[in-house]
Amino acid sequence: MVIEIDFNSDEAIYVQLMNQIILGIATSRLREGDALPSVRQLADTIGINMHTVNKAYALLRQEGFVTIDRRKGAVIAVDVDKIKALEEMKQHLVVAMARGCCKNVSREEVHALIDEIYDEYGIDS
Repeated sequence: MVIEIDFNSDEAIYVQLMNQIILGIATSRLREGDALPSVRQLADTIGINMHTVNKAYALLRQEGFVTIDRRKGAVIAVDVDKIKALEEMKQHLVVAMARGCCKNVSREEVHALIDEIYDEYGIDS
């Protein structure tokens, strides 16, 4: 698993880390049962603080993307509650689409953008 952190980004490092792990799951680079590197190992590899990795892992656990086991560490365990996942996605999309609407982004442009994201990142269920 290759994690690339943009240290010049306005996005917090723990958010970048979370998003890359979620993208890894969505694109099947990370699968159910895969163990993530230990907090210390990932922090050393990326060159960030262990607390930052720990925060990302804790939030991923809270959101149902990983489980934390004392012996195995963080393990990919995607929450199978699709209805809950769809509702969370809807909440995020409503705000993003409202922002786009304020900038005159059309429904067709939104659909094209979603198709582009699916194609570009290889996201497909």
